[in-house]
Amino acid sequence: MAAFKNSTLLITGGTGSFGHTVLKHFLMTDIGEIRIFSRDEKKQDDLRHELQKDYSDYASKVKFYIGDVRNPQSVRDAMPGVDFIFHAAALKQVPSCEFFPMEAVHTNVEGTNNVLHAAIEAGVKRVVCLSTDKAAYPINAMGTSKAMMEHVVRANARVAAERGDTVICCTRYGNVMCSRGSVIPLFIGQIKAGNPITITNPDMTRFLMNLDEAVDLVQFAFEHANPGDLFIQKSDASTIGVLAEAVRKLFGNTGTRVIGTRHGEKLYETLMTKEEKLRSEDMGHYYRVSADNRDLNYDKYFISGQVRTESDEAYTSHNAELLNVDETVEKILSTDYVQEALKSS
Repeated sequence: MAAFKNSTLLITGGTGSFGHTVLKHFLMTDIGEIRIFSRDEKKQDDLRHELQKDYSDYASKVKFYIGDVRNPQSVRDAMPGVDFIFHAAALKQVPSCEFFPMEAVHTNVEGTNNVLHAAIEAGVKRVVCLSTDKAAYPINAMGTSKAMMEHVVRANARVAAERGDTVICCTRYGNVMCSRGSVIPLFIGQIKAGNPITITNPDMTRFLMNLDEAVDLVQFAFEHANPGDLFIQKSDASTIGVLAEAVRKLFGNTGTRVIGTRHGEKLYETLMTKEEKLRSEDMGHYYRVSADNRDLNYDKYFISGQVRTESDEAYTSHNAELLNVDETVEKILSTDYVQEALKSS
């Protein structure tokens, strides 16, 4: 993208699945510098050696910053000279967040606030924050923390628009296939060990995105964002039963064991609520949900309000297009993880 020429991009959570993919997308462009900000020195060292081995001509573009979004000073230390930020640092494991909800608050809510405050102070041009479908009608701690994160994004976007030129927006996406801790690697590992696949509920539905699609969504948001916008990609979905059958079709059938739902799990996921859909704009492959820019002067809303406050239905993994087994096989084959796992089978 021309806007990134000779610029500096900061990726928080840069050694995670999403950050790693964003890095690969931008590394061989004419971007000036990419800063990887994360707290795990081992993952940073592994990534550093990977870049030196496989991308030796471009590795010098990448700078590594040890820090934690929970620590405001470590975030500020990484900001000087940054033009753009992709904020991907998060706690995202549903069961873990159920047992340690305040940890999710510290990282997902307070950490995001720290990043955005530092970005506004440093005059960063654009910030794109990553959210999840679990933030829509949340029932678990992870989703609730991400829902609060989205409110923090909108509040800071309003402040940034009033103070200067920093544009802050958000993306919300469904399950990213084969990301760390997701179910497809679990299924593959179980089959390779000769064990049955463990399924929580075969009738559950989930959105399916690969990492490249997640990056495309973030890039689209970067290009089209107004302050406080939320961007959502129209995504494929499948039942967990169909997904398991697709994995078995590729890697072998070792049987299936239904274990019941885990802490905080939903039957289906929602990418866009009824309330959001009412103020959404269909942009082809994506939806833009504009921020509600009404102010705190409530008196005028007693005189003139909105007649409709929600649309007829939300956009969920139950009413999205559900893939059959063969289509799900094709979908999961679009991931590097599955391709590599097949080679090593």
